Amino acid sequence: MHQGNHSSLHNFILLGFSDHPNLEKILSGVVTIFYLITLLGNTAIILASLLESQLHTPMYFFLRNLSFLDLCFTTSVVPQMLVNLWGPEKTISFVGCVIQLYVYMWLGSTECLLLAVMSYDRFTAICKPLHYLVIMNPHLCVKMIIMIWSISLANSILLCTLTLNLPRCGNNLLDHFLCELPAMVKLACVDTTAVEMSVFALGIVFVLTPLILILISYGYIAKTVLRMKSKAGQRKAVNTCGSHLTVVSIFYGTVIYMYLQPGNSASKDQGKFLNLFYTIMTPSFNPFIYTLRNKDMKDALKKLMRIHHDSAKKRDMKA
Repeated sequence: MHQGNHSSLHNFILLGFSDHPNLEKILSGVVTIFYLITLLGNTAIILASLLESQLHTPMYFFLRNLSFLDLCFTTSVVPQMLVNLWGPEKTISFVGCVIQLYVYMWLGSTECLLLAVMSYDRFTAICKPLHYLVIMNPHLCVKMIIMIWSISLANSILLCTLTLNLPRCGNNLLDHFLCELPAMVKLACVDTTAVEMSVFALGIVFVLTPLILILISYGYIAKTVLRMKSKAGQRKAVNTCGSHLTVVSIFYGTVIYMYLQPGNSASKDQGKFLNLFYTIMTPSFNPFIYTLRNKDMKDALKKLMRIHHDSAKKRDMKA
């Protein structure tokens, strides 16, 4: 135990993609591009939906939360990752690693629950349209958001604290590009079966349970859409739900493959690249998925661009 405690005084070394040094510079460029897309796209969605009064609805309230979540998620990983990709030092301080571990787990758990809440919102809008605004009132929406952020925080505190209490016996080589829970568990110099089973059990709760609720919601939605007599109504429902289903498919497909496999059957490099896709690229896709088929959002973004253009013209005239 003395050795395990002593290891906490040192920085962690993030091996990342050091096995492929020629790939690091290419990866840094790709990560930078996707990070900028994530920042611009999600910030635009937040601003556009706030400025356009027509988008002050429960659907866009949850979408703003998803965009904010994606901004925080990538920002918790990318800056440190870029420093390590470019520099000879592949280290992260113990405090920095602990913060990243807790935040990463917290935000990942929150996204699972948020996507389930968004599916319930779509279920209510399509299956109970006359009562939609009464059921999904602002008070309930805020309560839902507070609840999912709070439950996810509790999950993060529990699992990350269990992991950090494992003795590491001086091990500080993290075979990953971020301080992630499974990679941290592998540093332990004792039997980690209990912690791994806890992670797997809570993974079932936070990943599969929301996914089941999403599938149930869309089962009812599909039933309602098929009964619609109006083709225009069917198209509108499909377009609205199609964006959310696409995000759910990408997110859950990657997460289930990475985390809900006892013994972590994915290869080392395969796991890293899947995690890179899930952490860096997926948040950059969401703005496109939610805007390409959404006329209201496209109109709001055009309005935001006009406001920005007019402001720039006024500044130029004053200069």
